[in-house]
Amino acid sequence: MPHADGRRGPGLGPRLVLFLTVFVHLLGFGLLLPILPYYAKTYGAGGLVVGLLSASFSFFQFLFAPVWGRLSDRVGRRPILLGSLIVTSASYLVFGFSHSLWLLFASRIIAGIAGAVLPTAQTYIADTTSPEERTKGMGMIGAALGLGFTFGPAIGGALSHWGYSVPAFASAGFALIAAILAFFLLPESLSPEAREAAAVKRRERPGLTVAFTDAFARPTVRPVLLLYFIGTLCFAGLEATFALFGHDRYGLSAMNVGYLLAYMGVLAVVMQGGLVGRLARRFGEPRLVRTGFLLLAAGMLAAGGAPPFSWLLVALAGVALGNGLASPSLAGLVSIATAAGEQGSVLGVYQALGSLARTIGPFLGGLAFDTLGPTSPLWIGGTILVFASFLAGSLPRRRDAAPASVPTVPAPVAEP
Repeated sequence: MPHADGRRGPGLGPRLVLFLTVFVHLLGFGLLLPILPYYAKTYGAGGLVVGLLSASFSFFQFLFAPVWGRLSDRVGRRPILLGSLIVTSASYLVFGFSHSLWLLFASRIIAGIAGAVLPTAQTYIADTTSPEERTKGMGMIGAALGLGFTFGPAIGGALSHWGYSVPAFASAGFALIAAILAFFLLPESLSPEAREAAAVKRRERPGLTVAFTDAFARPTVRPVLLLYFIGTLCFAGLEATFALFGHDRYGLSAMNVGYLLAYMGVLAVVMQGGLVGRLARRFGEPRLVRTGFLLLAAGMLAAGGAPPFSWLLVALAGVALGNGLASPSLAGLVSIATAAGEQGSVLGVYQALGSLARTIGPFLGGLAFDTLGPTSPLWIGGTILVFASFLAGSLPRRRDAAPASVPTVPAPVAEP
């Protein structure tokens, strides 16, 4: 059924393909996460090189998220999503057949470039949902992210029993299957009129720096971008040092840490996939962002006190649920505040800032761990998030966020 503004929600086929596209990118990332340091060390890599190898993925996502976002405004969402899956499959084949350190770097860089299409998946949701359903749609994308990151490390660790190349070949196969499904089941979501309008605007204002300046020039978008960067920075610092913290304070093994991360991932998926849409309709996105940041802060500060293990589980639940509230709510707000022909560009900037935060956060978290102590990334991140929660008061309400300039051109999406 079409929405009141003329948009149709994506049908079952497109929803499945979008879910799989995001899931496959994060599953492949997670599959390689537990084996990447060991694989690199077989070629003589030290700690610094292993760190650079991990960071290269997020850094190239940061560089290319606005590229694919702007390009999708001009050529459509479907070719970008389809191409990303094919290139991702190729990158994992390069990883699997690697025989040197530089090939490992090449595979992670290519995967990072291809994996920078999350904003394109989000813009597909934006093209095909009403503002009232936008945060629920973004929650579906968040659930795919959470599931991919939850199951990836466990599957990768199990498959590595047969060799470090096997998880990479499995990732290549998953990406190829998703590409085949996208070819048959994913129609274009952006109308020719909106594409032409975007092409005209890009000719008038070329260059990627324009995407950043235009996004930050919007008073309804600027606080969303800032809060997303801060939240992702603090969460990435926690992720990077959590295993070290768990080992130092609780004597946890790598397997135990994996179970805890899976526990957090499942809670976040439940929130993003099932609850956040209904909560957003009832309470509004700004209130959910503020509540999410406060839950994140409370969870990190409580965990930083190194409580008994049973209470640590409660603290980590706060972290997971807080992230599950805040992330899709911010993505929904930034999309609602952007016109149809600019969704790819603005959401590209949004995700580029997230990738930059995931590049910087682990470095800062590790530096704090080494210099200030094992609990310092949790205390620092939690404190920053408390102050950031006050900034949520500057977020626009849904009805105030709608763009007043470039008109939205609704594009009906064929039901499969």
